[in-house]
Parts: sequence; structure tokens; C-alpha cells
Amino acid sequence: MAEKQEEPSNTQNGEPDNAEEGEGKKKKKVKREDLPPFEIVTGERLPAIFFKFQFRNVEYSSGRNKTFLCYVVETQGKESTTSRGYLEDEHAASHAEIAFFNTILPKCESSLRYNITWYVSSSPCVTCADRISETLRKNKNLRLTIMVGRLFMWEEPEMQAALKKMKSAGCKLRIMKPQDFEYVWQNFVEQEEGEEAKAFVPWEDIQENFQYYEEKLAEILQ
Repeated sequence: MAEKQEEPSNTQNGEPDNAEEGEGKKKKKVKREDLPPFEIVTGERLPAIFFKFQFRNVEYSSGRNKTFLCYVVETQGKESTTSRGYLEDEHAASHAEIAFFNTILPKCESSLRYNITWYVSSSPCVTCADRISETLRKNKNLRLTIMVGRLFMWEEPEMQAALKKMKSAGCKLRIMKPQDFEYVWQNFVEQEEGEEAKAFVPWEDIQENFQYYEEKLAEILQ
């Protein structure tokens, strides 16, 4: 289980805080002070409140200033293995995308094939996009598919050029559909112990926002 982080205020998500949640936040704030100033948080499942706030595919991502990256790594060789987990950059020296290649997959063995899928709260910044392109060009035995909830600064020409470079390097960049959010909810989000897994409840504009970002991405990559 990942180390607990300070939760985003529900008021940022258009929901009022109640007394019980407020008390929980105080405890997590105390815990957050014990962490070092630069931290990449890793784990198998992320808290539901983080998913609901950080992955929401809103057009204007106010307050969503860090990246959550859920990954599935399929390694094919004499024996095939699959690993999964998530990364979160919290005031970190490097973003989650770069941290993945530094910590989760620091080296690609030439005798193996890697099929990797990321489910990320937003598309990478220019620096991370360049690192992704460089890694794919150096490692022809690596296949990377990135499913993103939102597009980050997609109107900037430099950002558009970086996304095109990723495509040219072989990266498959996709916008998360409602089914993809449900997949992340089922496979990467914590459920309360002793309770049955709660069904994913789509937010009201999830389909509209998916279509909005899908059109923007198609325009950029054409």
C-alpha cells in the first residue's frame, strides 16, 4: 500500500467537506509532514478520492497539479510475467513518467519484449514526452500505450510537437474512454477492507469530455 498523502479538498471538486472528512484530512496533513520534500509515491492501489479528483477528465484542470500513473508491464521471454502498480509525483524532483523509467523499468533486456500500458491522469509535459520518445527509440523491444484522462497544455505548439514526436517514436497515445476509467477503478483503486467492491459510477460529462479530448488529440496527431 502506498504512503498516505494529503487529500485534495472536496471543495475543489465541487463537493462540500463534512466534519468526518475534515478530521481525516488533519491526520493526513500530520503524516505528510513526516515525508521528505522530494517524493515519488508508489503502490498497488491509489485512494478512491484521489482517483475521483485527479483522473476526472475535466476541460479545465484547476487544482490538479500532479500526475498519477497506473501501469501494467507485460514481459515476454522464456517465462512471461505481468506486474502492475501506480506512481504519484508529490513535490517530486522528477515527474511520474520519468520516475517510471528510473525506478520501475530502469533497463530493458535485449532478450525480452516489453508491452507496457499506462493509464495517466493527464498527458505528459514536454520534458517527459521527450524522455518517452528517446526511450522508445533506444529500445525497439519496448511497446508503450498511454491512455490519458486529459491533455496537458495541448494548445501550446511546443507541446503539440512533443506529442507528435512520441507518435513517431512508436508510442500509442489514446484518450481514456469511460470503459478505461472503469478498468482503472476496478484494478488500481483501493476498496474498503471487508466491503464488497463498489461499482464505478461515471460522472455526468465523462462521455462528452472524452469526445472533446479525442477530437483535439486527433487534430494534433494528424
